[in-house]
Amino acid sequence: MKTNHPIHRNGSDSSETEGNKARDSDRHDRRVGTLFVVATPIGNLSDLSARTRETLQSVDFILCEDTRVTRGLLAHCDIHKNLVSLHHHSTQAQIDAVIRRLSSGESATFVSDAGTPGISDPGGKLVAAVKLFNTHSPDVGNTTITLVPIPGPSAVTAALSVCGFPADEFQFLGFAPKKKGRQTFFASLVKAPMTTVFFESPHRIEKTLQALAGHIPDRDIMLGRELTKLFETLYFGTPSQVLEKLKATSAKGEYTIVVSAHE
Repeated sequence: MKTNHPIHRNGSDSSETEGNKARDSDRHDRRVGTLFVVATPIGNLSDLSARTRETLQSVDFILCEDTRVTRGLLAHCDIHKNLVSLHHHSTQAQIDAVIRRLSSGESATFVSDAGTPGISDPGGKLVAAVKLFNTHSPDVGNTTITLVPIPGPSAVTAALSVCGFPADEFQFLGFAPKKKGRQTFFASLVKAPMTTVFFESPHRIEKTLQALAGHIPDRDIMLGRELTKLFETLYFGTPSQVLEKLKATSAKGEYTIVVSAHE
């Protein structure tokens, strides 16, 4: 008697094969949420990419350093989303709560106040937590949180693009130390073999330029003030020369410093 279902070489009929496919599909569908790590403008909101805008609109919730800052960005885009604060002082319990939401199937973006997350902000802690979750997932490949970087503006690369120093290799040092390790930080620049980039706040910029003048008085530097913003200014010269130029304008704003390599 002929059967209505063809017999396969492994002895299973098509209905069993379809059942296997369905189970495989179910396992695939159990893939948990996605975390988009999204770069946002460092000042000029016109730098916001279409992909960034679409991602912010599509997710279930948005993680951010300061809800007030991010709310302003979203208002510019006419986007209304649930905001969850995540910053340097967030507890492990708060990070775990985010991981639980992602592992339940929700999607989220993480944005810093400006620029690329993970660069001198708390984004690194969250990504590390996602990696830890994925490492201990009982069904790797089907129950992992997907990480997706959405690239965009960065004060580091913006400054390097206009500094005029070789940038085929460079080192980025984050913010200069406030107190402990500050002298060691500046001393390390004396014989730095490559272009160096670091950040500084408006409250310490003059002291930082004075420190650079003491350690590398003849080295060329570039100071980028308020990059991409209305009062963007680039200062070039030795540390002392840049300090005088800064005093003649304004010390207000955020700063990116680029130091030429030791020759």
